[in-house]
Amino acid sequence: MPVEKFSIFHSQSSIRKRICVFDSGLGGLTVVRSIREWLPGAEILYLADTAHAPYGEKTHEEIRRYSLEIARFFVEEQGGDALVVACNTATSAAIAVLRERYPDLPIVGTEPGIKPALGATQTGKIGVMATPATLAGEKYQALVDRLCGTQEVELFERACPGLVDRIETGRIDTPETRAMLEGWLSPMRSAGVDTIVLGCTHYPLAAEAIGQVMEAPVTLIETGEAIARRLASLLGEQPAEEPGHLRIFATGPIDDKAVERIVGEKVDLELRIEN
Repeated sequence: MPVEKFSIFHSQSSIRKRICVFDSGLGGLTVVRSIREWLPGAEILYLADTAHAPYGEKTHEEIRRYSLEIARFFVEEQGGDALVVACNTATSAAIAVLRERYPDLPIVGTEPGIKPALGATQTGKIGVMATPATLAGEKYQALVDRLCGTQEVELFERACPGLVDRIETGRIDTPETRAMLEGWLSPMRSAGVDTIVLGCTHYPLAAEAIGQVMEAPVTLIETGEAIARRLASLLGEQPAEEPGHLRIFATGPIDDKAVERIVGEKVDLELRIEN
């Protein structure tokens, strides 16, 4: 079924832009941190779709439905000026239909940092940690084919089911999580992997634990800064006389203390919406 297009006619009189960011949970806040560093004057709206988390274990059809409803909320109710899909899985499943629905809206997606990993590796052996849905997606496979087809590089891809849930519930530093990481990472460690792509925006929150399991020094590639740079190029400089406001929405339960740890300040949840 064709997707209905929605035209956006926002006033250009206000320089300060309203950047809308979403993920299935807390992981996208790692992207928000980078956006606030690069665009400190922008207003940021963040939605954690915790009612449907984790996306990595949902079908693409379900993820597209959730993403379209979140975009409708941001654009048609909140007047968003730009949309960031701060989730590799949602980017793979839904960014094409989002761009079709909102052709005038700057939309920035998230993809595993294969390109910077190619520049960082010294051994030519790169690990990729991602959700099952991301690794199975056509967008990821096309990215790998495009970037790795002409280079001598060995990829060690590991789907990490359950890791997002453990991060969301604060169970990173537990024996169970350590055992899960050991199972995924020990083949990389044995093979001499020196660079690991964190192919989910949640995974930087487990960076310390990942480094401990790898034992030897390893470069961890995340994508928050690249997204922030792209936004800055699209939106231009934002007024920085005072910091832009951060508002956080959630569709279900969310750990307020974890939010505070990630963003570095106390942020009240202004509204919980159902989608």
